[in-house]
Amino acid sequence: MFPVLYTLCGFAGFFLVFWCGLWLIHLTAIIYGKCKLNKKTNALPSETPYPGVTILKPLMGVDPNLSNNLETFFTMNYPLYEILFCIEDKNDPAILPVKRLMEKYPQVDTQLFIGGADVGVNPKINNMQPGYLAAKYPFILVSDSGIRMKEDTLLDMVHHMADEVGLVHQMPFVCDRENNFASNFEKIFFGTVQARIYLVADFLGINCHTGMSALMKKELLDEVGGIQAFGCYLAEDFFFAKSFTDRGWKIKISGQPAWQNSGFSEITTFQARLQRWTKLRVAMVPLTILLEPLSECMIIGGFASWSAYFLFHWDPLVFYLVHILLWFLCDWVLLSVIQNGSLPFNKFEFVVGWIFREVSGPYLFTCAIWDPAITWRSRTYKLRWGGIAEEHKPKIKL
Repeated sequence: MFPVLYTLCGFAGFFLVFWCGLWLIHLTAIIYGKCKLNKKTNALPSETPYPGVTILKPLMGVDPNLSNNLETFFTMNYPLYEILFCIEDKNDPAILPVKRLMEKYPQVDTQLFIGGADVGVNPKINNMQPGYLAAKYPFILVSDSGIRMKEDTLLDMVHHMADEVGLVHQMPFVCDRENNFASNFEKIFFGTVQARIYLVADFLGINCHTGMSALMKKELLDEVGGIQAFGCYLAEDFFFAKSFTDRGWKIKISGQPAWQNSGFSEITTFQARLQRWTKLRVAMVPLTILLEPLSECMIIGGFASWSAYFLFHWDPLVFYLVHILLWFLCDWVLLSVIQNGSLPFNKFEFVVGWIFREVSGPYLFTCAIWDPAITWRSRTYKLRWGGIAEEHKPKIKL
């Protein structure tokens, strides 16, 4: 009798402590986000030379916003940079808009590399390798095709590249796009659950890097063999950052989010993307299997409600409803802080999107664990513990 009671008390205490820790994460993210993000970027002091930046743009395929997104890299207010476009397939339709922009802005230092290289299983690394070898500046900016830049974005990232920092990355967010459920869902995800963990991780100095937009010191990459040394991983962004932190360098987020502006927005496609990220996280950090589901609003709320009833005889239904309401309000505040302006949807649309995110989150996590194989474009990969990837090729029947 008593051992069982003590065990239940232990579980109840653990869940309440974990629940309190999540509220601390909520508050830290809101305060740190308010202090860190969307600050005006001033020019560097006149006596400070601007370091040169090589921008690697791996491209594959065309979407309706590609040309507009790429053009923002040609119009940045930064004096010394080059853009190296990397396209693997000589028949890729992305070649045409790139050439048009190169002709439109002849004053911008650009090159187009077609063909890629075979240095590992990661297609993004293979695509960028020729461009990386031709890079002539000390800073490397790896930027995905769907990213849109403001005029001072690169300047802001360089501002954060202090002497002790090896990598500056942008927190993923989304541009205001056509107001539909899929685009709203993406903004809600990146502005709440993703932003919450991203901001707190940066505050604590924990590696949470995503490779959508990352500025790195090239000499530090060269020390470990260049980007080809990371070709065995699918989550090369995580291992870029890990390589820096393992050698004592810091990683920081910049003051501007990474403005994703894909021309396509579909729920199923985005959910497949979320599942792929989950599989990568589990392979790289196995503790994710326990901590991530327990961090979900609906799940931890249920455990905390039971704990409060078991230990203090509080009404579990009232506790659960108040928990959900406060979680919802904190997410609304955090999203508003990151948006730094009017949201493209009203409060009702936010409620619908938020509930869908919170309900579907545990389901997508379960699906990702159930089927660990990763499908990326037309290829399928299997991950070993530690994040090393192997391409799975179907057997040819004789």
